[in-house]
Amino acid sequence: MQTAIIVFYGSVTLWAIISVIFHGSRPSRSVSWLLTILFLPFLGPFIYYLFGVNRRKFKFYRLKGTLKRKLYDEQYSDDRVKQFEEALTNGEIGRLSKMLKKSSHAAPYNGNRVSVLHDGEETFGAIFDAIEKATEFIHVQYYIFEKGELQDKFHELFAQKAQEGVEIRLIYDSLGSMSFKGELKKRFREIGVKTYPMMPLRIGSFMYTLNYRNHRKIVVVDGKIGFVCGMNVSDKYFKAESDLGIWKDIHLKIEGPAVASLHRIFIKDYHFASKEPPLLQPKYMPNIPEAGDAVVQIIASGPDSDHPSVLHQYVGMIQSAEESLRIANPYFIPGPVVLTNIKIAALGGVQVKLLIPKKSDSFLAKYSMQANFEELLAVGVEIYQRADFSHSKLLILDSAIASVGTGNFDHRSFEHNFESNAMVYDKATAQDIIEEFDKECKTSYQLQYDTFKERSRFQKFKEGFAKFFSPML
Repeated sequence: MQTAIIVFYGSVTLWAIISVIFHGSRPSRSVSWLLTILFLPFLGPFIYYLFGVNRRKFKFYRLKGTLKRKLYDEQYSDDRVKQFEEALTNGEIGRLSKMLKKSSHAAPYNGNRVSVLHDGEETFGAIFDAIEKATEFIHVQYYIFEKGELQDKFHELFAQKAQEGVEIRLIYDSLGSMSFKGELKKRFREIGVKTYPMMPLRIGSFMYTLNYRNHRKIVVVDGKIGFVCGMNVSDKYFKAESDLGIWKDIHLKIEGPAVASLHRIFIKDYHFASKEPPLLQPKYMPNIPEAGDAVVQIIASGPDSDHPSVLHQYVGMIQSAEESLRIANPYFIPGPVVLTNIKIAALGGVQVKLLIPKKSDSFLAKYSMQANFEELLAVGVEIYQRADFSHSKLLILDSAIASVGTGNFDHRSFEHNFESNAMVYDKATAQDIIEEFDKECKTSYQLQYDTFKERSRFQKFKEGFAKFFSPML
């Protein structure tokens, strides 16, 4: 028996080591996985199988990715797209938008009206107002759709609209919404809501899909109004449920042609989750008239994508900066590529401001973030710690372009999660977000290089310990 255990352990350990060598994406990450495998007997290879294997290269994801791209890759012939690209052919914005179009198969659309929603009350007030006015369909997708007063309000409105003949579809992440099952899910289905989980955690597929979560938050009403960004269906956006207090988040309401790009993401994910025929009828993709002057480009990426488009987006924006970069993110754990580009921007005279919450819902995330602060402060990056907990994921470039969405600055968002960001090429929208950003900076604690570098050895130990795991986050 002992010999069998030794042979089994040796086999799985050897398999894990060989897999890291063949499929490791970055040396630093590969070394972390090798140490985990070697120093955590049995547990190390198991953790690697769950969270380290790059299944993007496996047939399962290749086939599904190919199918989705054939069905949903956007073949743009819209004159509004051509006019925008021709006007900016020689500009930095033009190069950025063209790169993102090739990376994520999503073109920029002009003619949009973008409304910035600053907190939970404003966001869900706008969403519920749009739902109440729906006449054709309501499509909703959330990472977390948890029990509470907010979920009850969705149920109330869905019941009302279903009676009016409006089609309602709801997809959610099976891990993020683990509480949404049994009677909770049944009551939504009983009123006519088509409800499906993304990659359900089932015996036989649990170990294969656990590491790949759908982190998107999308609402589309009648194909004409869209909502996107980082806010989940959770009462924590209205009342304090922990020492983190009431969570803050910025959301976007979009009206205009770009809603079609956002809706395509939902349609693709719903087809994946439900196995129903794709929603390709004109009813679901109506011709949307212009509603404003903003140019919007929807960036989506996931483990089935050709490229890590969110990573490309963030690096492209950082490299394009000439005057300023404002970054707000609760999980700012950049890898070497992003970190180096931020440092280059700061050294080149770009004013870089980083706004992060002082408190965190994750020990590893908190100290992994702080592990990079000293070298960022040393090159002139301004780092502000806000007292409350903000879940916003923002990147504002030169007071002219704003990215708001679900993508964090970590390996999980870049490689493992299904994410969606809205790139808004509009100075008015960017300025709206900047005003709140700068206001928060004024009331937050600004870290100083001379003070921070003198932090305790125990603090540095916690940062080093957390940083060891950062390539896996």
